[in-house]
Amino acid sequence: MMFRMLQRMLIGMVMGKVVTKGIDYASRRGKDPAQMTPEERAKAQKMQKMAQRARKLSRITRRLR
Repeated sequence: MMFRMLQRMLIGMVMGKVVTKGIDYASRRGKDPAQMTPEERAKAQKMQKMAQRARKLSRITRRLR
């Protein structure tokens, strides 16, 4: 029982990191930040903030259920 609980916790942590990395990659459209123009960097930051708000909203809705 403890093993299963620990396993779920670890999988949740790993999945959270993977999702965050994927969102960062998608918002940058696969480009290296050093090679991006200032406009592209600003757009990527805006997309990351929007994704952050979406994650926060999903956490709130899960609590309400």
